[in-house]
Amino acid sequence: MNNVTPGLVCAHHHLYSELARGMPAPPEVAADFQGILDQVWWRLDAALDLEMLEWSAKLGALEALESGTTAIIDHNETPNAIEGSLSVIADACAEVGVRVVTAYGISDRHGHEGVIRGLEENRRFLAEGGDGLVGIHAAFTCTDESLRAAAALADEFDVGVHIHVCEGPGDIDAPERLAGLTNDKWLLSHCVFLPTTHELKGTILHNPRSNLNNGVGYAEPARFGNPIALGTDGIGANMIESFRLAYVMQRSVDVTVGPDPAWSWLENGWNLVPGALNDEVTWSYEPMDPWHIAFTPGIRPLEVKVDGEVVYTNGTTTRVDAEEIRARAREQAARLHARL
Repeated sequence: MNNVTPGLVCAHHHLYSELARGMPAPPEVAADFQGILDQVWWRLDAALDLEMLEWSAKLGALEALESGTTAIIDHNETPNAIEGSLSVIADACAEVGVRVVTAYGISDRHGHEGVIRGLEENRRFLAEGGDGLVGIHAAFTCTDESLRAAAALADEFDVGVHIHVCEGPGDIDAPERLAGLTNDKWLLSHCVFLPTTHELKGTILHNPRSNLNNGVGYAEPARFGNPIALGTDGIGANMIESFRLAYVMQRSVDVTVGPDPAWSWLENGWNLVPGALNDEVTWSYEPMDPWHIAFTPGIRPLEVKVDGEVVYTNGTTTRVDAEEIRARAREQAARLHARL
């Protein structure tokens, strides 16, 4: 049928951020990207505990299913709730019925002890058979020693590294810092300020809505020779919406381009999480062709199957109570916002 696709993949998500919506205004108005990190995200991630993380991940997984996304590549950063965090995320997504590949993003901004704990959480999760990667926040928040340690851990388990690269101007030396460490399994998120002639290996994860929201600019991913995949950077998991925005952003710099390149970036998610190809989404519109999807509002999933099991149908999930998840997430969001 022309209205059926495999499950979509969100190639860069932060499931810990789902409770951020409606959070109190920061102490100061952030005037640049570093200010946004300082005033918003680095205050929020430090306030999270494992209970908040559980319901944030369940809400994110629920909303993924509701948009036809059956697989998420997650990047976690909860510096005061590191131990066990990856299992909390994996278990939450499994309960809802969503595939997840997760990693803890190490950073020296909380001291080297935080790096050691983050590396150990990645090691524990991978050693226990978790579907994971090794996470690094970004080169600009890590020492060279930490970068090398994360790369070595990934090599030990034969997995990739999930890292933010050149998202803002403060990380422009990342290509030099990461030289010789990357390989084709690495996931390089954002890359807005990455030089076109860089020599980093791996898949570039394009997050157009987040980049616009943070005022860092357009990454223009078509200029790179690397494979490109699409993510959301924590702003939900609606990949049809991300595809549409990726298309019009590319169109803004090249009026001759059609939606096919952006659709190919969406399809590259299946190379990163091949299991999603075994999933099936029946959509409210046909044909599910990029030239139609790019210009047709309101397309939604009617039924979602993961490994043959119907996990979403008739407007609701089958494994979990969607309203309960939303109610519990609201309770945890209130706790989080009170801490802020």
